[in-house]
Amino acid sequence: MKPSRYEEAGVSIDAQDQAIEQIRGHVRETNTERVLSDLGSFGGLFDIRFPEMEQPVMVASADGVGTKLKIAFDAEVHDTVGQCLVNHCIDDILVQGARPLFFMDYVATGKLKPHVVADVVKGMSIACKASGCAILGGEMAEMPGFYKAGEYDVAGFIIGVVDRKKLLGADRVRAGQKLIGLASTGLHTNGYSLARKIIFEEQGLKLGDELPGSGQTVQQALLAVHRSYYQPLATLLDNDQIQAMAHITGGGFLDNVPRVLPADLSAHIAVDSYKVPPLFQFLVEKGGVDREEAYRVFNMGIGMILVVEAEHEAAVIDHCRAQNLDPVAMGDIQSGNGKVVLK
Repeated sequence: MKPSRYEEAGVSIDAQDQAIEQIRGHVRETNTERVLSDLGSFGGLFDIRFPEMEQPVMVASADGVGTKLKIAFDAEVHDTVGQCLVNHCIDDILVQGARPLFFMDYVATGKLKPHVVADVVKGMSIACKASGCAILGGEMAEMPGFYKAGEYDVAGFIIGVVDRKKLLGADRVRAGQKLIGLASTGLHTNGYSLARKIIFEEQGLKLGDELPGSGQTVQQALLAVHRSYYQPLATLLDNDQIQAMAHITGGGFLDNVPRVLPADLSAHIAVDSYKVPPLFQFLVEKGGVDREEAYRVFNMGIGMILVVEAEHEAAVIDHCRAQNLDPVAMGDIQSGNGKVVLK
């Protein structure tokens, strides 16, 4: 049989076919009654009738997991980053009150390894099933010479829906409202370039070493799955007990909270209102990171901040505590200039 010239150039259609067969089951497990197509269609089909809503609004977002992938490469663990990708995207649209409907992915690599792609998609499937979100389709790209051997990149795209009257955001934020922080599970998907420099280059730790003070190995701490806040907060959204939310991703407290603030209000946050987890203490102390930068690069143990009416604060905290989100009263909204004030 004549050798494939395309394979000689570094691209294997057979490997892609193998990968599709390996991920097919994971994708089908996420199907909801709204999915009208099967994997392999040119485009995914989705029923968008929402008779229970007065004015359905689609909410879309896209993101990646950054250099957390470097940890996955070195550890040869790939399903956790798949979960992180989905959950990050879910949280991004959740802050506007949207529930996730479907997710799509893009995986690019130099040399396609079907079992690696299957593990990544398996992780996506786990996260999507947990939030009732369908994987509607995706793309695999094999690009020899573009990525280093054994490396890949992955991006996610999500669509959700919210009734327009329930949209959350800056127009619902008022002076006197309270801020409630919800615990993260670690770095989530941000700050890894600095964390890797401190942990591996400056401190000389290995993946299997214990991260001092954490009771975890470095690998366990750095590959902890980005938390999805959708299911735990769904009831509060249904009951209109949240006015706005800030997903604490790249930019930390200082850049993300202002995204939901009117220009004439500020968020006053007491950083001593909770105990900063050991991972972040280690990074700040060993890395010589000053407070301002720490709260701009890392989430510092808080993955989501809720803005609620003062009369709802106690009930929201009780609900979040019952959902194991370790809520903490962090401060309030005051007259200001659209920025965060760390106290």
